[in-house]
Amino acid sequence: MIMDISKLAKADLNLLVALHVLIEERSVSKAANRLHVTQPAMSKTLNRLRETFDDPLFARSKRGIQPTPRAEALASELIHVLSDIEGLLDAGEFSPQAFRGEIVIAISEYVGFTLLPSLTARLETRAPKLKLRTITRAEQQLDLLADGRLDFAIQLSRNSYPSEFRHYELASSPLAVFVRRDHPLTQQPITEENLRLFPQINLYIADRAEMDDVDLPPSEVLGSAKGTVETSHLLTAFEILRSTNYTLVCPAYMARNDGATRDLVTLPIPEQYSRTIEYSLVAHDRTARSPIHQWFWNEVIDAVRALRVRTVHRG
Repeated sequence: MIMDISKLAKADLNLLVALHVLIEERSVSKAANRLHVTQPAMSKTLNRLRETFDDPLFARSKRGIQPTPRAEALASELIHVLSDIEGLLDAGEFSPQAFRGEIVIAISEYVGFTLLPSLTARLETRAPKLKLRTITRAEQQLDLLADGRLDFAIQLSRNSYPSEFRHYELASSPLAVFVRRDHPLTQQPITEENLRLFPQINLYIADRAEMDDVDLPPSEVLGSAKGTVETSHLLTAFEILRSTNYTLVCPAYMARNDGATRDLVTLPIPEQYSRTIEYSLVAHDRTARSPIHQWFWNEVIDAVRALRVRTVHRG
């Protein structure tokens, strides 16, 4: 949206404060006292407001002044506008409860499936007005973080990051082979040769081309003589497993969700491909001094810690 700066430059934003107080007080004299001005000065301000909005705004009555329909329509908008302006001026007094902006995070479905329920439960009470937007497929994530199209990314940990990026290792997980409960592999040794006999599902991995220094899941290395399906939708992958002979190599922690993995079992990875997958929270230094970004960074970390504690107690 292109803003009409010339129109804003001619406006006196103090008039909006005066209008808000007049609507609340329904009295010129009470509004004057609250704004620490004289009653004649408040009356002049009211006249200016009427000229600005081309409406009487208030009508006199036995109970003071009553807002016109135009003033009532402006009342609800004024609360949001003045609150936003107050937030701009009070950047040093950040309040998650009052924050109204948007946070954009790149997160794969198989990570979000576990983390987002816990994280959004925290946000619901601690930052109820925050808008969280998740992107499950995003390439060149570091570039997106640098130019502001992403605020955060949760991704497979890289061995190194450019100096302008902050990163924090959130969690790690061993891998497992997921198959349907009566899959032929449940009756065979889990060897590389036997795995290759069955088609496989590959979960989408962002920035795969940039990850030469990262150990990708074995399915990226093994290949299959029977073909593959790539998807970023974890629940779709599980449904495919339930009705086919496909296999899926993914983090073992997925098995903790009994509902999603109904009728599926996990099998061990062949020893030569056994490894731990690590995930990092990443942000660009451009957000390092932003109160909302610092707060959200800590919320993600705390949400992951809470999940670890819950898992230990369940175990």
